[in-house]
Amino acid sequence: MKRGPEALTGILSIERLKATPGCPSVERLAKGPVACIECVEDIPCNPCEKACPFGAIRVGTPITNLPALDETKCTGCGQCLAICPGLAIWLLDATYSDTEAIVAMPYEYLPLPSKGDAVHALNRAGEKVCDAQVRRVRKTQKADGTAIVTVVVPKEHVMEVRTMRRRQGASSFEPTKQE
Repeated sequence: MKRGPEALTGILSIERLKATPGCPSVERLAKGPVACIECVEDIPCNPCEKACPFGAIRVGTPITNLPALDETKCTGCGQCLAICPGLAIWLLDATYSDTEAIVAMPYEYLPLPSKGDAVHALNRAGEKVCDAQVRRVRKTQKADGTAIVTVVVPKEHVMEVRTMRRRQGASSFEPTKQE
């Protein structure tokens, strides 16, 4: 495996992401919801392949291959998001509106946000990219405690936003005071 600047920082660059077999093309992003797999480690792992009901993710042999996305088969169902133990898969929808996009992300922090909450959308380095609004929060037993939080962001940030942070003053995020 070739090591780039992210080996020092742990942060995947956009250039490195676009070179991975799990990154959707610009053309596919323009067609609707699609998975974006940001797995760059040569480790034995393949739950994403098994989770995809459409066969859109292929790890193959050896099991240390990077997951490859077959754009023609991906429907954007999101079944792979919470299954990835590395939390390295997002669902992107650049067709949400003329000016906004959707980023659905695995999220394991508590308390969970609520639909309608205003949040800060963050990049891979944890830096604020823009403000966002929570569109949906989904938890399933199949995901073993990992929630999927879907946020609406300005369209130009769809490839940057990878997590979110609660905004101070948001009433649904106020911690319970311990007496």
